[in-house]
Amino acid sequence: MSQPVIGVIGGSGLYEMEGFSDVEEIRIETPFGEPSDAFIAGNLDGARVVFLPRHGQGHRLLPSEVSYRANIYGMKKLGVERIISVSAVGSMKEEIVPGHIVLPDQFFDRTAGKRSTTFFGEGVVGHVQFSDPICADLAGTLHEASQAVGATVHRGGTYICIEGPHFSTRAESRIYRSWGVDVIGMTNVSEARLAREAEICYATIALATDYDCWHEEHDDVSVEAVVAIIQQNVATARAIIREAVRRLKGKSDCSCGEALRYAIMTPRELIPEATKKKLDVIMGKHLR
Repeated sequence: MSQPVIGVIGGSGLYEMEGFSDVEEIRIETPFGEPSDAFIAGNLDGARVVFLPRHGQGHRLLPSEVSYRANIYGMKKLGVERIISVSAVGSMKEEIVPGHIVLPDQFFDRTAGKRSTTFFGEGVVGHVQFSDPICADLAGTLHEASQAVGATVHRGGTYICIEGPHFSTRAESRIYRSWGVDVIGMTNVSEARLAREAEICYATIALATDYDCWHEEHDDVSVEAVVAIIQQNVATARAIIREAVRRLKGKSDCSCGEALRYAIMTPRELIPEATKKKLDVIMGKHLR
């Protein structure tokens, strides 16, 4: 049974893991600008895995500066069928202790409209189903992998995505908590929207690093605290990824790969040829 190509978006150190071989650096040009950095591709336990540092090597890009469309386009062009996102988040629940892993299954988008988070436009209109933004099959595999490596993992929950780069005010943090969200971050909903349009399975490994600023018995969130927890958790994240790769055999039974089947509203003959060419990698089979 053939293995799918698996993409991993996260910190630049994730691919520095035992067993990752035949490594090559791939730079890709896209119609949507430059990706965050070069893609790092290689073999891991018999599977083809493609890594991309979301904020670029050295963490150079703000959340609103990340070229999400270029990143997902690059993944699609490299044949990626499943994307595992690794992301630092703040905990909005007492029981999600810094150092724990969360596998959210919902997003609440509070970004400010600065990001391009759709491939549609320029003469083609489409509306994808996004009620369940995470691939349940992929999230299930990540849950099994997390348990197998001994991580403390919470399955399910809502990830509220803010624009950043500032952390929340205390008032914002308390209001978000009153909405019942579980974790807070600045990037993943943008990736999830584009991955769905690209018909790629997507799931998040959220690394809880702090209690934002709502918890009176803990220090307010700081870069130092976030980095310290990330450094502690990077080995766990690598272990989860490697275990998940071992379990991801063959094709998925989910519907992510057919997300555009009934989504495109524009008659094909009315879509400009330039737009069809631009989107050929992403949705070419649906535009012909």
